[in-house]
Amino acid sequence: MPTALETPHQRTEPTAVERASRNLALGATLALLLLCVAWELWLAPTGRGTLAVKALPLAVALPGLWRYRMYTYRWLALAIWLYVMEGLVRSTSEGAPGRWLALAEVVLSVVVFTTCTAQIRQRLAAAKAA
Repeated sequence: MPTALETPHQRTEPTAVERASRNLALGATLALLLLCVAWELWLAPTGRGTLAVKALPLAVALPGLWRYRMYTYRWLALAIWLYVMEGLVRSTSEGAPGRWLALAEVVLSVVVFTTCTAQIRQRLAAAKAA
């Protein structure tokens, strides 16, 4: 018999598709975080490496992605466009190593956006169906 907090249609486990999109979003976000830190500190640093701070929002997002927090998917899907813009600007204004790192940042950012929006759409569709 369901309690007041549970409904018969309430799911507790994510579907396989939701798990796949979460894992891809988590992996792409972690890869983008590592790329940002490595880029600014070792691969093609600009200045003293203070631009590595740009990776902090990605680090903050990782626990929320791991726990399927809808709020995290939503704000990350909006904030990731800052990384896309930075990558596009730096891909046209920097030399050889920075240009390729910027293009990798753009690709990873688009993957993060796509997987976050897929997760949001899947969960909203499941909630609507329930």
